[in-house]
Amino acid sequence: MATVTVSSKGQVVLPAKLRHRLGLEVGARLDVVEEPDGVRLKVVRPVRRADVTQLAGLVTARSRGKLRRLADFDAAALAKGKKP
Repeated sequence: MATVTVSSKGQVVLPAKLRHRLGLEVGARLDVVEEPDGVRLKVVRPVRRADVTQLAGLVTARSRGKLRRLADFDAAALAKGKKP
């Protein structure tokens, strides 16, 4: 456990080894939680946005028959619940 000092501006410096181990870089955000016996710092990890195009091909399924095209479907039959 490391001991840190509060500066005149209310700032504390976390030891370098701890910052590296937690993956904290410039601009990292910490939640400050007040507890009955002190203060707890909790790292805020942002949820990264995923580009939908990068997900293409992530899930694949085996083919179960012949390939069909959009033109193979009869919209009227599908609306009535019948197979084309």
